[in-house]
Amino acid sequence: MADYNTIRAGQVGVRTTQIDAGLRTHMNKVYGTMSVGMLMTALVAWAFGSNDALLSIFRDPITLSPNLLGWAAMFAPLIMVFAFGAAVNRLSAAGAQLFFYAFAAVMGLSLSWIFKAFTGVSIAQTFLITAISFAGLSLWGYTTKKDISGWGSFLIMGVIGLLVASIVNIFLGSPAIMFAISILGVLIFAGLTAYDTQKIKTDYIQHAQSMDSEWLAKSAIMGALNLYLDFINLFMFLLQFLGNRE
Repeated sequence: MADYNTIRAGQVGVRTTQIDAGLRTHMNKVYGTMSVGMLMTALVAWAFGSNDALLSIFRDPITLSPNLLGWAAMFAPLIMVFAFGAAVNRLSAAGAQLFFYAFAAVMGLSLSWIFKAFTGVSIAQTFLITAISFAGLSLWGYTTKKDISGWGSFLIMGVIGLLVASIVNIFLGSPAIMFAISILGVLIFAGLTAYDTQKIKTDYIQHAQSMDSEWLAKSAIMGALNLYLDFINLFMFLLQFLGNRE
């Protein structure tokens, strides 16, 4: 009996070690894919935002008012996120990754105006603060023993509320509403960063035994998309507080 228990414990230990190693690889792919997407967004945003001729395709370079293409670029990322969620099961892993990078490029177009509205130094400073905050929140979500899965429904409701309020304020243009939206946005996406990180980890552990390489690849891309959106939104809401306008 002792020998059997020893062998059984050894087998469990081997499986645990394999899952731990696989989880590290999985998380590295999530963060790596997210980082490439962030870089693509930054390059596209800077290329269009720092060139009046390119920016004028979407917005007036002086007033920054969007034209028809500007409105399309503004709402295109939202439409693409819903389309990606609906189509991901029918896409291959390579197709899902290509879609994510296309989405990141379109997001760059929609954010290009910030390089005209804010100073480069304040953008860089806000990005650094966001990166440090995001890293801390994501690390906490990964390492905490507390189950925060219950946060999900409240945070998603908060995101929907933010989206509706932001659309309404496009037409109202109220600084007070924008200030309130920014405060709530920072809090909601800070929570989502920790929540999404823990969810990526738990989803992997739950499916690790099957070792479905196609599922794991697409799961990593979906995880990268979720964390990418958390980072971008956290950055944009912080920029409303920390950014110095041109």
